[in-house]
Amino acid sequence: MLLVDVYLDKSPIQGIGVFAKNHIPQGTLIWKLDPRFDRVIEVDTYENETGPVKSYLDRYSYPDRRDPAYIVFEADDARYMNHDDDPNCDVSSPEETYTLRDIAPGEELTCNYNHFFESGFDFLGDRHP
Repeated sequence: MLLVDVYLDKSPIQGIGVFAKNHIPQGTLIWKLDPRFDRVIEVDTYENETGPVKSYLDRYSYPDRRDPAYIVFEADDARYMNHDDDPNCDVSSPEETYTLRDIAPGEELTCNYNHFFESGFDFLGDRHP
């Protein structure tokens, strides 16, 4: 779950993005996996889905780096965070996200999707957990 105030808006990177409402200092913990709200879904359940549900999970979930038998679906607006090769947020930990530098109000929060996928993230192909 996000631990800072954000809002969604049109992103110059891709579709919708997550933007800071207030200044966020470098090193701030901005997100923490919270099993009370965030969903950890069995890969078998994901693979048995079809249609709109499968498409939604393809877009907004990622492999659970703690256990490859699961995927993570974030319950809040964190799932709209976009990729950047030079991100301002560090998602290298599977359970916490910190800011890599100061983030100004109105600035988009970004992360490197390659942390979620062992073989890297395919921006042109399908994104399957």
